[in-house]
Amino acid sequence: MKWRAEARMKQPGRVNPSTSNLKRSLALSSAFLVALAAVAAFHAAYLFAFCQWCIVVFLYCLFLLARVGTNRRAFYLGLGIGFAIYAPHLAFFWRIFGAAAISLWCILSIWLALFVLLGRICLGRLGPIGWACVAPFLWTGLEYFRGELYFLRFSWLNAGYVFSNSGWLHFMAGYGVYGIGFLLMAWAAFLHSFAQFPNAVRSIHGVILAALTILPALPAAVPKVAGSSFNVTGVQLEFPSPLAAKSALDGALKKFPQTDLFVLSEYAFDGPIPPLIRDWCKEHRKWLAAGGKDPVSPVQYYNTVFVVQPDGGIAFQQVKCVPIQFMKDGLPARQQRLWDSPWGKLGFCICYDAGFRRVTDELIRQGAQALIIPTMDIVDWGKYQHELHGRIAPMRAAEYAVPVFRLCSSGISQFVLPDGRVAASVPFGVQDEFLSARLELAAAGRLPPDRWLAPLSVAVTAGLILWLFADFIARRLRPAPHLA
Repeated sequence: MKWRAEARMKQPGRVNPSTSNLKRSLALSSAFLVALAAVAAFHAAYLFAFCQWCIVVFLYCLFLLARVGTNRRAFYLGLGIGFAIYAPHLAFFWRIFGAAAISLWCILSIWLALFVLLGRICLGRLGPIGWACVAPFLWTGLEYFRGELYFLRFSWLNAGYVFSNSGWLHFMAGYGVYGIGFLLMAWAAFLHSFAQFPNAVRSIHGVILAALTILPALPAAVPKVAGSSFNVTGVQLEFPSPLAAKSALDGALKKFPQTDLFVLSEYAFDGPIPPLIRDWCKEHRKWLAAGGKDPVSPVQYYNTVFVVQPDGGIAFQQVKCVPIQFMKDGLPARQQRLWDSPWGKLGFCICYDAGFRRVTDELIRQGAQALIIPTMDIVDWGKYQHELHGRIAPMRAAEYAVPVFRLCSSGISQFVLPDGRVAASVPFGVQDEFLSARLELAAAGRLPPDRWLAPLSVAVTAGLILWLFADFIARRLRPAPHLA
């Protein structure tokens, strides 16, 4: 087979399509330096608030690595970059899953390896301009599939969440968390390929990017309020007994007597709402939202948030949509509904649910005017796990332009305004602490443009992979030329 390939290449005028656009491929030493720069830029972007725009350097380096010399080298460099960024940031996986954490870090790293590998193949087949055009779709398609669509989905640490704790969030969130990644990769590709574009293509590409940068942010300028509001108070408790929960609610009521709705975390109770707590609601004529278990058999249950009304009855309940993989976290919800509360339409996400746009998008489609997120993050998982998880609520609030009230078992509990600013919070590791706020409901939430852009990118990526595979098969089956 080798002599056939060599014979093809020796034909007059014949050019190997896999190498014709890689004449200036990166030397191995240069590729290692670029990979190290990518790792450093990612860590800087996530660890230091003043370095958030380093995420563009990270994406630029990944785009540049399409010029490495071989497919194998591209894959392993991407895999190494992925492990070097995911393992340190997700070190808490070891506390949760033990040695299986190594496999999870590797699986996450494979998505970066695929991006670099497919990038090299696209550069060889499509040329620099073609690669610059498909790179944002490929990046977003892989990121969305990794974060939302398959069994091991995990959305944390994507490019968009870098801006969750940033003053840029209100501006950036108009694109949606996946739209941010698309836009930044488009700029990285444009900056790298700028000198290779003809003047006309350069101008058109620049105008399109400028429009994409400005237009989606405009609707985020002034979030609209409905004029309806209510007082909500949460108590940060981890696995309390019913008696301890009642005592904490007594303290919260004493300190915040005007509260309309009290909130406890996910898994506040190891079963349905206890009679002691329902009697408390009846005695004080208060509403309560709290997490518990709705059993369906001696071994199975639904991880559920229950809403107790002032007469002690259950007014509403919502099951967790995305139980955590490999953990006993209940059965997934069969449906999502809004609670038509006395103040407006409220959507509930239970902990991990908030990390998935396909879950929260549905609540906004149904007309949610605010999101309430009861969360159980065990204190033993460590402070950094809580900080990473705490990036999600500000992004959701800013994406949808609705207020978010996130109550955690051990922190970080947050009240987030519709522009993504955290107006109040309770830190990690504190127990029996209160988070109180007045929620002004949004007139209506909005769905950012990545609600269609991200699935479109998945379709483009799938089509691109199929085309590349068909092209590979066709070239392998092409008859070899006859030798003299």
